[in-house]
Amino acid sequence: MTSISDPLSLTHGPVWRNRLALAPLTNTQSNPDGTLSEDETRWLEARGEGGFGLVMTAAAYVAPAGQAWAGQLGIAADAHLPGLTRLAERLRTTGTASSVQLHHGGRRADPALSGRPNQCPWDDPEKNAVAMTAGEVEELVADFVAAAGRAERAGFDGVEVHGAHGYLLGQFLDGRNQRTDGYGGSLDHRLRVVTEVLEGIRATTGPDFQLGLRLTPEGNGITLEEGRETARQVLASGLLDYLDMSLWDVFMRPRGGADGLLIEHFTDLPRGDTRLGVAGRVLSAADARWCLDQGADIVTVGIGAILHHDFAARAVADGEFQARPGPLTREQLRAEAVGPAFIDYLAAGWDHVVA
Repeated sequence: MTSISDPLSLTHGPVWRNRLALAPLTNTQSNPDGTLSEDETRWLEARGEGGFGLVMTAAAYVAPAGQAWAGQLGIAADAHLPGLTRLAERLRTTGTASSVQLHHGGRRADPALSGRPNQCPWDDPEKNAVAMTAGEVEELVADFVAAAGRAERAGFDGVEVHGAHGYLLGQFLDGRNQRTDGYGGSLDHRLRVVTEVLEGIRATTGPDFQLGLRLTPEGNGITLEEGRETARQVLASGLLDYLDMSLWDVFMRPRGGADGLLIEHFTDLPRGDTRLGVAGRVLSAADARWCLDQGADIVTVGIGAILHHDFAARAVADGEFQARPGPLTREQLRAEAVGPAFIDYLAAGWDHVVA
């Protein structure tokens, strides 16, 4: 039986010291130009010190047009490299593996930040979004590949491509994407841009560079049937070190009324040497063990890592460990290396976290 304390080997790159990964949590702590702040660096470094097997950044925009919120981390230009390099160095000293999550907001970007209409696979006037040309799709792929190269140059162990939650790559997977240029219509065509991004990153990075992908199982225009088929194809592709399924709640049933638990629709898929991660409301060592018992290889932790910077170390050391209930005071959160901008962001919509 797999234990959360078991090291995890992947096809490429370093062994993770355990099966717990930090979720790529939006924290709005970056500087206005997308460079890393000390608060954001410290937030991540503390999770490395706190025992996580993988520490991943929040979603980092790969192109200025993809920025989705103020205070978002950037990896769109070489000007972002100095801060990222410092972060990679500081994470390495903690013993964790490190990753940057690569992101483009698409129709969910903020045109007030980018200064241009949002990009989308189709015209969406309600989102101030304009259908991308075929040339712009090619540029999008190149932007993701270039961002992965920057992450490698900065010293990170890998990247995770954000294809979930209705952001741009997920918009290509959306059933509303009925483009006729080979990037829309059938599922195979809607998946094409994701495949090209993964192939481009794999072709231009070194043999020790880890590559992950985050997907949504259903919702945002994706049916469970298509979400499962997308996962099946990418697991079988040989391109990934791991697939990170964002389940919202690892214990939930499918929203569309399908049988069983949502997690069960993915843990039974053939995966070869690719590892499968799951995320969603894991708040105790028992929760994490349950995910592994269901067949997952990796457990990604979000809220628990806000409440305890050392959630991973506590869960590994104590099989009965359970995260303290929120909400916490601002002082308690600051003691967990949660910076003021992050606390303000949480207070605006996460009242179960911030008192």
